[in-house]
Amino acid sequence: MSWPPRWLTHDVEELSGRARLALEFIEIYGVITKDSIAGKAGSKLLLRPWQADIIRNLYAQDEEGGFLRKFSLIGVPRKNGKSALASHLAVFDTLFGPAGGETYSVAATRDQARIVFGEAKKIIEFNEELSKAAKLYRDAIEVPGKGSVYRVLSAEAGAAEGLNSSSVWFDELHAQPNRRMFDVMSLSMAARGTNSHMVAITTAGVKTDSTGRDSICYDLYQYGQKVARKEVEDKTMFMAWWEASEELDHKNPETWKLANPGFGDLNSEEDFESAVKRTPEAEFRTKRTNFWASSQTAWLPAGAWDACAGDITISPEDDIILGFDGSFSGDASVIVAATIPKEDEPVKVSLVKAWEKDPRIHDDLWRVNIAEVEQTIIDYCAEHPNVREIACDPFRWQRSMEVLQDKGLPIVEFPSTSPRRMVPACQKTMDAIVENRLVHDGDGLLTRHIENAQTKIDNIGVRIVKDNRNSPRKIDGAVAMVIAVDRALTGRMEEAVPQFFV
Repeated sequence: MSWPPRWLTHDVEELSGRARLALEFIEIYGVITKDSIAGKAGSKLLLRPWQADIIRNLYAQDEEGGFLRKFSLIGVPRKNGKSALASHLAVFDTLFGPAGGETYSVAATRDQARIVFGEAKKIIEFNEELSKAAKLYRDAIEVPGKGSVYRVLSAEAGAAEGLNSSSVWFDELHAQPNRRMFDVMSLSMAARGTNSHMVAITTAGVKTDSTGRDSICYDLYQYGQKVARKEVEDKTMFMAWWEASEELDHKNPETWKLANPGFGDLNSEEDFESAVKRTPEAEFRTKRTNFWASSQTAWLPAGAWDACAGDITISPEDDIILGFDGSFSGDASVIVAATIPKEDEPVKVSLVKAWEKDPRIHDDLWRVNIAEVEQTIIDYCAEHPNVREIACDPFRWQRSMEVLQDKGLPIVEFPSTSPRRMVPACQKTMDAIVENRLVHDGDGLLTRHIENAQTKIDNIGVRIVKDNRNSPRKIDGAVAMVIAVDRALTGRMEEAVPQFFV
């Protein structure tokens, strides 16, 4: 049994001819393209009743046979089969849409666009009859008999003007950095009138985009709420949005059921039980209960860091990574050591040294002693000959890195201001903490900095930040720890190649 969506704008009872054809298409040609809890790759795709309800509404027709819903927003959490559904329907629109039709799937990034396009190609490749009707190219699917084409676009690719879209499918609309692609694609359908439609199948995300305004997805979600509440009347928009409300316990399986129509069917309860232990609450609520989270909240689950405290010693025989996050005047400068773990051993974490201005002393002339920082690293490496890397954020410390590198020390750049570096590093470190694959010495300063760390969630992912830019709550120790642990768990031993890092 699946729960109905929390927000539903309309629900047509009549099955239109177009909806019936779409259902028959999936019944005949539907295929699972990759191994999952739903079945093995190549096996038949079976629509669930709630998915059939979505299709019935997506393809509702007006009196003249056009699309009744010009725009549809479907909100479901991760692992509820939304990519499979969207890919099949995009292929359907290409094959059975108007002659000369242009179908587009739109993603936020090139990598995601390639995934979406790959899914569509596999659907055709798995079916001999479809393979005869369509020609597959590196970046397009053509149907010569209809003069139709299917392409995938990404926001990273730039301009998309001049299109004449008959069908547009947004994959993870929440990840769009701004509303530009949405506006361009909306305009691209203008010439076709009601013979075109746009559908976004997405999870929730953060409420603001890169411009600081409400994101296009959150803006449409709010508008859909108004339609669902009958505050406004708009027959051209359809929204079905599954979510669990904020006051519900995000750790309760009953909450998971409310938000996930495929719970226990397309996804497993065991997966949720594992994810809730290792995922920040804000991210879990966003991706697993489909609730629009604020951009920042505490990084680690309560008590997770304290539970990893232990009596440890990092010895000269250990293979070690040093993580360094430095400031010049305002913030702290911290060096953290992490061991490269041997098989079945936890990574050991210890504070080497920190330089932090006393917030009680109003001294605008206070500066970090750069020479002392450099000498501390030199002395530590002399005492621990198996330091494999000194991973540093280069901001304002490039000269010191050159000094240390000239002394033969293994310096590696790790720009902590790069979201694409910090997002996976933070996730890897959090996993180690919540799974008790990390043990630390209980240092108070390091613990305080980690407790100060907040999460920022945007279209790139989750990473640690200060609660605000001018906050006196330091997190430099947490950043240094994440750098060290990420490199230790990665186990990379490359020589420093600064241009390698992004």
